[in-house]
Amino acid sequence: MAASSRPKVVIIGAGFGGLTAAKALKRAPVDIEIVDRRNYHLFQPLLYQVATADLSPADIAWPIRAIFSRQRNVAVTLSEVKGVDLTARQVISADRRIDYDYLIVATGAHQSYFGNDQWEAHAPGLKRLVDATEIRRRVLMAFERAELAESAEAQARELTFVVVGGGPTGVEMAGAIAELAHFTLARDFRRIKSTDARIILIEAGDRVLAPFPPDLSAKAHASLEKLGVEVWTGVQVEDITAAGVTSSNGFLPTATVVWGAGVAVKHLHDWLDVETDRIGRVAVASDLSVPGQPDVFVIGDAAKVPWKDGLDVPGIAPAAKQEGAFVARLIADRVAGRKDARIFRYRHAGNLATIGRHAAVIDFGRIRLSGFIPWWLWGIAHIYFLIGVRQPVIVALSWFWSYLTYSKGARLITGVAKPTTSPAKATPEN
Repeated sequence: MAASSRPKVVIIGAGFGGLTAAKALKRAPVDIEIVDRRNYHLFQPLLYQVATADLSPADIAWPIRAIFSRQRNVAVTLSEVKGVDLTARQVISADRRIDYDYLIVATGAHQSYFGNDQWEAHAPGLKRLVDATEIRRRVLMAFERAELAESAEAQARELTFVVVGGGPTGVEMAGAIAELAHFTLARDFRRIKSTDARIILIEAGDRVLAPFPPDLSAKAHASLEKLGVEVWTGVQVEDITAAGVTSSNGFLPTATVVWGAGVAVKHLHDWLDVETDRIGRVAVASDLSVPGQPDVFVIGDAAKVPWKDGLDVPGIAPAAKQEGAFVARLIADRVAGRKDARIFRYRHAGNLATIGRHAAVIDFGRIRLSGFIPWWLWGIAHIYFLIGVRQPVIVALSWFWSYLTYSKGARLITGVAKPTTSPAKATPEN
């Protein structure tokens, strides 16, 4: 046990699962310490809107300390976790060792390049705030370089955008880039037509949005094509370089590639001395604990939790929140001396994905919808998730204004311009 008279709960990661667990333990007689290498909670589902200039970073990220400023049993440590000493019951951070009585591991997942990590420099994923702002910089700079291009070939290369992965992230990203090119920027340039932009979505499987029923997947495909997105299914990416993308369809010159094809969980095999699956997840027990470690729990993207029909619980925000709340109740019961024989049961609320300002698909089991109404339902669902973190009216107003005006108020090019193989020279940021 820790030295404190009250049990100590350490939470690694301030994502949806970790945040929910800490909030659910507000009235429990425990001390909580949240350890994260960043000082903010990130609303990941809207990262693509930062990447395409719909929202600013401040709209989807909030300081962890501010979120818990009134919850007196929570302390926040800004540090990177280096390991876990299960024998000493300590979390090893870059700065110190942190004792725990209960440990909740909610580290989330990172993009995976399937062993081709060299692709990351040319095809950033969309898991972090810095990824979103970097993608925004690359997308906007591509139009600027196209404006300066001295040949039709160089211009075409700059105006070609490739998104790899036909899951919700890839579909949303491709649709958002298409809207940016075909509507928002349509009047901004003089030497080029932004509407000439070519947006290509590459999916290795036989259809986009594979977790959705085939009919909704087909409707999403059609909606993307209506927006001007070329959808390549059954196409394997073979290489990504600064010059472009090589796939089973051949070589495609492009300066801008966005990766949304895979995820992986890092470090847990070494931290917890357990076997992990091919993407690094821990196969947890029915109460979300690590086998052989009843006081150590893994939740969210890092946990492999059986669901139904041979499937695992999906790595989405509602699942992480349910798991965080479940573990918090279990810990509260143990601390209070109540029976804690709990089994986690996931309640699936449905799948949602947006394709553009007028189109989305939702799958609520017996209820399947596509088109304009699901788009509004998608927006309402995301505003609901913002409640309790920050006043959602700010984001709602930004969306509504963007919807009315086709304007994207966050079209700022920030960061350091990187070298390009394009014949056009990029102008360094002042």
